[in-house]
Amino acid sequence: MKSQYYRCAIVFLFQLAVNSIASQNDDDHVDLSLAKQKQKSIANMNNSTHPRMIRHEGDLERMGSEHKTYCSSMPYPSISCHMNTTCVYGNQTIAICKANVDCLGENTFAKNLTCRFCYQTEFWEYKCEKKICNSAASPPTYYRTNCTVNRDVLCLGRRTFLKRLRCNWTGGHRWSTALILSITLGGFGIDRFYLGHWQEGIGKLFSFGGLGVWTLIDVLLISIRYLGPADGSLYL
Repeated sequence: MKSQYYRCAIVFLFQLAVNSIASQNDDDHVDLSLAKQKQKSIANMNNSTHPRMIRHEGDLERMGSEHKTYCSSMPYPSISCHMNTTCVYGNQTIAICKANVDCLGENTFAKNLTCRFCYQTEFWEYKCEKKICNSAASPPTYYRTNCTVNRDVLCLGRRTFLKRLRCNWTGGHRWSTALILSITLGGFGIDRFYLGHWQEGIGKLFSFGGLGVWTLIDVLLISIRYLGPADGSLYL
């Protein structure tokens, strides 16, 4: 009986040991599979985010290129051009231009232009520094000022030049001053006195601005610049 008892105990302990070893192997297998799944998920995340990063960088490059302008459409002073100074005035010729900034397309290109010096361009192709003239001489006087051709205009010679412009006839009356006087003191004829219309100013003063009607009419006429200085000059 004792031998059978010992035999049963040994068999039970042996089975218990085998079961514990098997369960430990199962745990190790589960841990290993979880680790592999974790590594696989990390790899998938890297693979999914990397193209996004690449696309983002590509978008930045595309956005940068979209803000650039083609070299052939760049204006001055972004380009410098070599022109044929022996061309015939009024004829079409070709200028070889080179871009001085980063742009799209070929850096060196050809552009068509009309053979003329910059001071021979049309009045809408340049801008001049305006000066105030207080002269009412007849015939009208002229003044010399600096003019510069527009950035998109190609021409020979210096792009800034002197030009004689007709002097605007003005007596120094300001439109803003006349309008403010008409709104605030127009009932007393001050706006008419300021513009040199003395007779109308006196009539407006003694009629209290035509009981307000004359005042409103003068405000409207001055606001649209229909009523100006009595000497026929221009507003400043």
